[in-house]
Amino acid sequence: MTERRKLERIDVDEVAYISGDGASLRCRVVNMSDQGAAIELPSKRYVTPTFKLMLEKDRIIRSCRLIWSSDNLIGVAFEDL
Repeated sequence: MTERRKLERIDVDEVAYISGDGASLRCRVVNMSDQGAAIELPSKRYVTPTFKLMLEKDRIIRSCRLIWSSDNLIGVAFEDL
């Protein structure tokens, strides 16, 4: 498979929160770069096309756009760059 990312992602294991539509969901970021991330959800579920992501560690809120989803994993691009 050809790698399409511009920046290499670094493996992380960070607790994070997705928020949007008045709800919040605890999740885990499994890898990330300055441009995006792969996120593991607690179960397979619908995620809105755009949402906010906050890592518990740094509390920085990032605007995200959903790029792909597979079972309980999603890939996002950060919008606020």
